Amino acid sequence: MNDKYQNIKKDSKRRLTTLLLLVLFVFVILFVSIVISGGISYFLLKISILPPVSVNRFPLTLLFMILVSLIIGTLLAIIGGDYFLRPLRRLIAATKEVAAGNFDVNVEVGGSSEISRLAISFNEMTKELSSVETLRNDFVNNISHEFKTPIVSIRGFARRLKKNTLTEQQRNEYLDIIIKETERLTRLSSNVLLLSKLESTDKIVEKAAYPLDEQIRRCILLLEPQLQKKQMELDVSLESVQFTGNEEIMQPLWINLLENAIKYSPEGGNIKVELRSDGKKTVVSIADSGIGMDDEVKKHVFDKFYQGDPSRGAEGNGLGLSLVQRIVDLCSGNISVDSASGEGTRFIVSLPLN
Repeated sequence: MNDKYQNIKKDSKRRLTTLLLLVLFVFVILFVSIVISGGISYFLLKISILPPVSVNRFPLTLLFMILVSLIIGTLLAIIGGDYFLRPLRRLIAATKEVAAGNFDVNVEVGGSSEISRLAISFNEMTKELSSVETLRNDFVNNISHEFKTPIVSIRGFARRLKKNTLTEQQRNEYLDIIIKETERLTRLSSNVLLLSKLESTDKIVEKAAYPLDEQIRRCILLLEPQLQKKQMELDVSLESVQFTGNEEIMQPLWINLLENAIKYSPEGGNIKVELRSDGKKTVVSIADSGIGMDDEVKKHVFDKFYQGDPSRGAEGNGLGLSLVQRIVDLCSGNISVDSASGEGTRFIVSLPLN
């Protein structure tokens, strides 16, 4: 509250300073124009170009001084206005550049305090817009690549299937690859649509109380085929917790974390899932015995399309953890990673219950 009051006080002081400078500028122009017009009139009177000042001719002399003052005042206003408005014209030109799509514009800070603040705000805006544009281009490039790769693969194997020389084993193998690639495309499309939807909203609506422990159990059952395929052991310890949220939106959070744990764990590895609550918040921990990650990977693990292990690129699309991060943020929660190379990974999700 005190900081807010201080900011209001500073803004009021800046506005008062700007107003005083404007009044001073006008006063200076009037004073200079009057002094110059008076000097010219006195000089013209001395050399007898203007008639001597008398009661009858005083209005004529006064009119002449007013006209000279107006001309001089106008010239001074044009010169002074040009000086003060130069930063504003630079801002207008820069705004047109931004409207044309150039976000690398940087305006020189100068002029009055208000115009300087405007220039600083403009430079901050263009910096943010440039960053957003870079992210958008990266997103488009990445999504194009992610879609193109499985489509090219499907097309190639579909063409091979047209050949009559294939054995039954080869035909089944190619069909399995096509099915796998179509499933990959389906997951990618679903993740992109959901992430786009969640990034365009500020809060989760349609909340309801539901048993969080039961939801996590159902997610584990959905992934049972993957667990059995890699012959993985599962250690589950879930307290009974009533959580208020959107059950449909929360499900991808647990699915993605569990799939990650399965994907990066070796065959015969183990996954530990825990759910605890202290009445104010609930903490979910999902740990695996996989390859782990170094500090560089941990730094970017929630970035879109980032994959710490490129060799496993065909198994995912780098959007799962970005989706997880967004869901946790919308729930006003927190997610952290505890991991080291070769020592497995543990994701800890903390969510407020109220």
